[in-house]
Amino acid sequence: MRLIVFIAALAASHLLANESFAQTRPITIVVPYPPGGLIDIVARILQPRYQIETGQSVVVENRSGAGGNVGAEYVARAAPDGHTLLLANPSLGISPAMYAKLPYSPLKDLAYVGIYGTVPNVLVVNPRLPSTVQDFIAYVRQHPGRLNYGSPGYGTSPQMSTELFKAMTNTFIVHIPFRGSGPAQAAMLSGEIDLMFDNLPPQLPHIRSGKVRALAVTSLKRSSALPDVPTLDEVGLKGYEVTAWFGLAVPTATPRETLAKLNQALNASTNDPKVREALESRGATIVQHTPEDAYAFVKNEVTKWEPVVKRAGVVPD
Repeated sequence: MRLIVFIAALAASHLLANESFAQTRPITIVVPYPPGGLIDIVARILQPRYQIETGQSVVVENRSGAGGNVGAEYVARAAPDGHTLLLANPSLGISPAMYAKLPYSPLKDLAYVGIYGTVPNVLVVNPRLPSTVQDFIAYVRQHPGRLNYGSPGYGTSPQMSTELFKAMTNTFIVHIPFRGSGPAQAAMLSGEIDLMFDNLPPQLPHIRSGKVRALAVTSLKRSSALPDVPTLDEVGLKGYEVTAWFGLAVPTATPRETLAKLNQALNASTNDPKVREALESRGATIVQHTPEDAYAFVKNEVTKWEPVVKRAGVVPD
């Protein structure tokens, strides 16, 4: 009899410990971009394991528009109860400098559960162009304005990667924005554009087939997916670092206990071998942040991109 009472008490205490997730309403992860892109994919990789770790139904909802800001504002204005999460991404570091009247603040209106992965961008060029970064830079300097580059749109990580490259090399390359990564990739493969910085995963098959040439990756360490391709930092652009990153954010008034539980579930999810394999096979590096680490990371991104955006004169499309 005492054993039965003990087991019942233990079960009750377990339920109380997970009280914030013991409601019937599901947790929603808002992806601020259309389905199919990297940010959407990493949310869907996380979703089934995060559901197990929280003990709560988890759904992914796409709310795209305004360079990721429609979805971000939606989460910033949501009830701070741990049931509406944002798939945080590089736009949160770029938008404050790009939009004169941003309807939310990434640093004041959002709290960060954690960053759980980073993916380098890769500089790919038409195979007819020089095969090393140094020779490529020399060529661009000799032919200012002759080459053009594509991006998925204004203010995206690929555009910012190129603008930072231009600033650090004192070069001029014409920007051709596209509406999404798919059209930009198609233009690269057809020869309509000469080069682009892009998230590594979608470019891997084209690099391996020889349709485009990879000159460098944008992380400080080489990618295990392309071990023979150097970083821009190691070939002379010291301190050059850009990564497409992803994490989870919630409204800033979310209770600290709820934030801590969401963080614990996130880190437990990325410890799962299947989740790690799915992310790493797409060129991602797993990261496990505390909420404080994640906030500092995003704050650094905001500081980093402000001068780059202003120099480039980037405006919303």
